[in-house]
Amino acid sequence: MSYFIGIDSSTTATKALLMAADGTVTGVAASEYPFETPRPLWSEQDPALWWEATVASIHQVLARAGIESSAVSGIGLTGQMHGLVLLDEAGAVLRPSILWNDQRTGAECDEMRALLGKKELIRITGNDALTGFTAPKILWVRHNEPQIYARVKHILLPKDYVRLKLTGAYAMDKAGGAGTQLFAVAQRDFSPRVLEALDIDPAWLPPTFEGTAVTGTLTAEAAAATSLPAGIPVYGGGGDQAAAAVGTGTVVEGTVSLSLGTSGVVFAATGQPIVEPDGRLHAFCHALPNTWHLMGVMLSAAGSLRWYRDTLAPGISFADLLAPAQEIPPGSEGLLFLPYLTGERTPHPDPLARGAFVGLTVRHDQAHMTRSVLEGVAYGLRDSFALMREAGLGSVEQVRITGGGARSSLWRQILADVFGVELVTVSSEEGAAYGAALLAAVGAGVWPDVPSACRQVIHVTGSTKPQSEQMAVYDQQYAIYRGLYPALKETFHRLSP
Repeated sequence: MSYFIGIDSSTTATKALLMAADGTVTGVAASEYPFETPRPLWSEQDPALWWEATVASIHQVLARAGIESSAVSGIGLTGQMHGLVLLDEAGAVLRPSILWNDQRTGAECDEMRALLGKKELIRITGNDALTGFTAPKILWVRHNEPQIYARVKHILLPKDYVRLKLTGAYAMDKAGGAGTQLFAVAQRDFSPRVLEALDIDPAWLPPTFEGTAVTGTLTAEAAAATSLPAGIPVYGGGGDQAAAAVGTGTVVEGTVSLSLGTSGVVFAATGQPIVEPDGRLHAFCHALPNTWHLMGVMLSAAGSLRWYRDTLAPGISFADLLAPAQEIPPGSEGLLFLPYLTGERTPHPDPLARGAFVGLTVRHDQAHMTRSVLEGVAYGLRDSFALMREAGLGSVEQVRITGGGARSSLWRQILADVFGVELVTVSSEEGAAYGAALLAAVGAGVWPDVPSACRQVIHVTGSTKPQSEQMAVYDQQYAIYRGLYPALKETFHRLSP
């Protein structure tokens, strides 16, 4: 049997996943590394760490699975999006990569809006200018490190630096490329209009490929480092969110996934590019051909529950914390929680937004507060669904939920009732690395296309259906919740230093 490796270079580790050609995961290994915060708002990483961790993880996963390296038929790539890797003419790294969570580029985001106009920027790229994206980072280097900028000849994303080390080829997948904010999202390639307005040389940017396309083959040098045979194809893959969506089967219009981790991500596949005109949603290319996606991001989803537990109920297990909340009626008897503990992205792109309990009375105890946290996160995630529908997303009949928060049956029921749709869990739990391996296998011809692959290997393992009586309560509470941020915005900003 042949095997495929999915490599996921995240912010904290690089994972290598080994998948058999029938979709079975036969091994997983990961190698961790740090990132640096040399100044406030900065977040940087040495690209050499990604390559060293890739090599180590490949060796580990092959050893654990006990298969010969000659059985590996292809490699798919995924990883953290938006990071800036600058290389000179010889392909040498010019400075540490500026990562997706770096916040130094506020002035450059304003510059982009001024150069293109906010509405035009959103229309072309699918997104408003945000500090996490790649484009403003390029402008920051131009303004603040001109001696480095003068030597730039190549611009890559983190996973594409790993691709360069594997294949010697400069290439980028279209899902990751859309996250640079240099793409015309509808055309699925770099935008001449944006590049001209920002005065970025198109020659610095690599050719772009669909996630199932071959972008190069393993060089002799990379083969020696990884113990894999030279000549193995390396496929386009996708940014981490797009690859993770492939790993859950969220690949055709009408399918939506919800990742309930520290942050919360609502991801909807679309058959055509849909752009929210005010840029409150992210609109990107998906990792498979002729498919796009909308994405809403909540910064503190399950992170809100962890903060609440660690701060107000330290030492209590999540199971013991949540059990009494099951006895509290929907709506928490008028108690609402705003989950903006670290600011917010969707639908309020406001780093100064704050968390709050609203409606506290002497009747409310810890169980009420616990349930209100679960409900507040659900309301905040519903905001993304509401925006998607307003932007033109068709009917949604099922949401695929993943992440640590998905383990709670109470939370799943609250989410199903708040959204008014069936929530399902799926058999795949390996996320982006699994999606990257599937993309490689489709590229190699194991399946005719990505939807066919997902239908065959990803299965529903559980279902939570909405209850009409609770839906009615939550509809009323959600209407009140939506009014809280506008009412409190000025207060939040006045409270911020």
